[in-house]
Amino acid sequence: MGRANKVVLAYSGGVDTSVCIPYLKEEWGVKEVITLAADLGQGDELGPIQEKALKCGAVESLVADAKDTFIKDYAFCAIQANALYENRYPLSTALARPLIAKLLVEAAEKYGADAVAHGCTGKGNDQVRFDVSIAALNPNIKVLAPRGNGA
Repeated sequence: MGRANKVVLAYSGGVDTSVCIPYLKEEWGVKEVITLAADLGQGDELGPIQEKALKCGAVESLVADAKDTFIKDYAFCAIQANALYENRYPLSTALARPLIAKLLVEAAEKYGADAVAHGCTGKGNDQVRFDVSIAALNPNIKVLAPRGNGA
C-alpha cells in the first residue's frame, strides 16, 4: 500500500486513537490527519475530544451529529429484525461501525483525503466491519489500520 498524504481518522478521544495521530504522521508518513468523532447519542461531551485531537497533532477535528441517522436507519431496523448478539443484547456497537465508516468516507471525499484510518485490530470483528463497509462505499480509498496478531 502506498503512502497517504491526508487521512481521516475515526476518533474516540481515547488513548488508542489519540496515539494514532502522531503514529500516522511519524511512522506512516502521513502529512495531515483529520479526526472524525461520531456523535451517536452516547452522551459524551465531544468538545474536549476535539481539543485533544488538535493537541495530538490533527490539523482539523470534526464531530458528526449522526444521532438521528443512527436511530432511524440503523437501530430501529435492528429492533424490527430482533437483531441480538448471541440472543442476549442489541448490536449497538456493531451497528455503529458501518455508519462511522460511511461518515469517514464522506469526510475523506469532502476534504480530499486519500485514505481513512481506524484503530481496530484484526483480532475482532470491528476491523472487518470498518474495512468491508469502507471498501463497499469507495473501493479506491486506502484504509490504514493496525495489524492484529490473530491472538
